[in-house]
Amino acid sequence: MDMPWFDKWEKGPHEPGTRVKLRLFTAGCCKHPEWVTLRGGALAPVSIPAMFACIEHPSRGYMLFDTGYASRFLEATDRLPARLYRMLTPVRFREEEGAAEQLRRSGIDPAEIGLIMISHFHADHIAGLRDFPHARFIYESSGYEAVKQLTGMAALRRAFLPELLPDDFEARSDRLSADRRIMPPAESGFPFPYVTDVLGDGSILAVDLPGHADGQIGLFLSTERHTYFLCADAVWSSRAYRESRPPHPLAGVIMPSRVHYAQSFERVVSLHSRFPHIRIVPSHCPEASARWTGGGEEL
Repeated sequence: MDMPWFDKWEKGPHEPGTRVKLRLFTAGCCKHPEWVTLRGGALAPVSIPAMFACIEHPSRGYMLFDTGYASRFLEATDRLPARLYRMLTPVRFREEEGAAEQLRRSGIDPAEIGLIMISHFHADHIAGLRDFPHARFIYESSGYEAVKQLTGMAALRRAFLPELLPDDFEARSDRLSADRRIMPPAESGFPFPYVTDVLGDGSILAVDLPGHADGQIGLFLSTERHTYFLCADAVWSSRAYRESRPPHPLAGVIMPSRVHYAQSFERVVSLHSRFPHIRIVPSHCPEASARWTGGGEEL
């Protein structure tokens, strides 16, 4: 299935032709009151999974989108002030839930992961980076620039734990290139102003999803069966975009821009409305986790 916005584009070097394989996993979870993440939600805490994706490219091999939690998160939050992170969002994580361990059980050597695409730099998305010493990292440069100098409470306010990054993080880093941006025509109905061709072959296309975190990105990709949009934390659940229910204003306390978050949220809602066949995967959706991460099956 082709990327829908290409249907009206002239054929060219960015016409999608490369399909990938996709597996989704859940690496730990936290507890949080539902009403904070979903306006009008329940008062009781709900389990919020931390999902990550393993993408198999036909020529580039295995790559990840985020990593979820890891044991290093628990170590990094064992003392104040970082301990406040776990107090506000209690985390449940077992060693066997780590990204590297789950990949091993699925027959994938973590050493084979050549690239990790980072949606944003919140700790529940980068905690497993050190478990992939041979991978390169790619991300939106503004996301890293916003946090790389932060420490202590300043870092905590952005849900960033510097010690989770590998010591050679910058040496192994690449930034998304503005030279690979593609502008969809207005008549396509595509709600994002541009996409970035991550690998240069149309197989993985990134879009900006600012607001929840500086430089947050989401990914579009197609398998032989479906087209997927991995939307990171632009919405926290499938109910949110289906029912157009943004989070409670209290959630804005951790956001660098409530205005940009609202724009990103509405773009996800619009995408679902205009292209309902696209499978939208929020990183913390209990419904998506239950549906797609049971055994690491190819989607």
